[in-house]
Amino acid sequence: MPTAELPGISMWYDERGQGDPCVLLHPGGAGVDSCALALTVDALSRVFHAYTPEQRAHGRTPDVDGPVSYELMAQDTIMFIEGVIGQSAYWLGIIDGAVVAAMVARRRPDLVRRLVLVAGVFHHDGWEEGVLDGEPPEFPKQSYGEISPDGIGLYDVVVAKLAAMHGREPGLTRTDLHQITPRTLVMVGEDDQVRLEQAIEMYRHLPDAELAVVPGTSHGLLVEKPGLCHLIIAEFMTKDPVQTFTPIRRTASPAS
Repeated sequence: MPTAELPGISMWYDERGQGDPCVLLHPGGAGVDSCALALTVDALSRVFHAYTPEQRAHGRTPDVDGPVSYELMAQDTIMFIEGVIGQSAYWLGIIDGAVVAAMVARRRPDLVRRLVLVAGVFHHDGWEEGVLDGEPPEFPKQSYGEISPDGIGLYDVVVAKLAAMHGREPGLTRTDLHQITPRTLVMVGEDDQVRLEQAIEMYRHLPDAELAVVPGTSHGLLVEKPGLCHLIIAEFMTKDPVQTFTPIRRTASPAS
C-alpha cells in the first residue's frame, strides 16, 4: 500500500473505489488502525474514491519524537489531502478521527465538502464518567506489534502518549464550533460513551448541522447497525437537505 512522504512523517494510507474523494479517519488508540472502518469503507467506496490515512503512531504509520496531539494529526491530515488528493473531499471521522476531521474543517473549510462526525467529543469533558479510566485491554498490544513499523517495544510509549492527549484534549469551544462552516452530520449511539448532551451541544453550535442518534447502539454504532448508519451517512453525503415544514432552527431555506 502507498505511503505519503510528508514533512516530518511517513503516512500510510489505502484507497478504494471511484468517484469524488472521501477521507475516512479511524478511531484512536495504540493498536488501532484503519481496519476499524472496514465496513464503512466498503459501503462508501461504492460511491466515492475512499482514502483511509493512518495517523502518526497508529497502524502502519510510525510514531515520531514528541507528544501526539489532535492538532498535530490535523496538520498531518491537511498535508495529506493537499499532497495526495489535491482537492476538497467528503469527510467522515469516528471518535478521535471525528476530532481530527472537525479541526481540519475549522482550519481549512475549503478542503471539506461535507463532514460526518461519529461518536466524537469536541471537549474532553464530553466522555461519560469512567470511560477514560483503567488500563487498556491486552489485545491491542498484539495488533500493534504485528503492524506497527516501530515494533511492539514502543507500545507502552504510545499508550502513555495517547493517554496524556486524551486527558487534556480536545479543548474546542462553542466559538470554535461556530467556525466549522461545512455542512455537518453529528452521529452518536443512543447509549454511547460520548455524553448525549455534548453531541446535542455540538449540533446546536455548528452553523449548518444535522443530528442522528442511532437507536439501540453504543460507541460501536458503525459495526452494530452498519446498514442503518451507512444509509444515513450516504444520504447526507449525496443528497441535498429537504425543505422542512415546521422548522425551529432552520427558518431559512437549507443550503447544500
